[in-house]
Amino acid sequence: MANTLQMLTANRLKSGDVLYRKGSGWVPLLADGEVYPDAAAADAALAAAQAELPRNEFVAPYLFEVRQANGVIVPVKEREVIRAAGPTVHPHTGKQAGQYHV
Repeated sequence: MANTLQMLTANRLKSGDVLYRKGSGWVPLLADGEVYPDAAAADAALAAAQAELPRNEFVAPYLFEVRQANGVIVPVKEREVIRAAGPTVHPHTGKQAGQYHV
């Protein structure tokens, strides 16, 4: 059985913006986030993020499954596709304006 690819996401506490884990920090775009190739790496990243929660910089970190499609990392669940694209009420601004397409 192949390993499941996962990423780690959370929301910035002050703005609510979606964040993706990269190394020991966070980035705003899914394409820039780190992909964990196995459960051990994903669980370690989640544990590290949970240990940082008292800093009150981000909330609700969790792992989600991704797949590779034509060399691009794509979320498996529709919820994560929507979160990666940004608010659905402003298709002309924000992340949607950057032409994020699945």
